[in-house]
Amino acid sequence: MHSTRTRTAAGLLGALALCLTVPAPAFADKGAGADRAPERKPVAYCGTDKATGLAVWAAEKGSCATALQVAAAYTKVSNGSAGAPVEVRAAGTAWKCRERQGDPNPYQECVSRSDSGRWVRLSS
Repeated sequence: MHSTRTRTAAGLLGALALCLTVPAPAFADKGAGADRAPERKPVAYCGTDKATGLAVWAAEKGSCATALQVAAAYTKVSNGSAGAPVEVRAAGTAWKCRERQGDPNPYQECVSRSDSGRWVRLSS
C-alpha cells in the first residue's frame, strides 16, 4: 500500500512539473522590424472565452476583465466576418480585431484603437 501511494505521488508531481514547464504560445509578429529579436513584454493568461473555448491572453495582467469582454464581443461578430477585420466596442473602447498567422497556428487579435499597446489574443 505504501508503494502505491509513493507511485501515485511521484506521478502527480511529474505531471505538475510538466504543466509548469509548458511555455506560453508564441505569437508571431510579421510587421515592421520582424528581422529583429522581438521585445519580451509580460503576457497574461486571462482564462477562456465562454463561446469558443479559446484561451484569452492580454498584454497586461491587470486588464484581464477587459480582455474577456473584448473576446466575448469579438466572438459574437466574428462568425459572419469571413476572416475580414472587424471593429468591436468593449469596456468603453473601440477595438480592431482580425485573424493573424501564428507560429504555427493562427490566432485572433484585437488591438485598442486608442492605445496600440493594449491587445487581446485568442488562441487554441
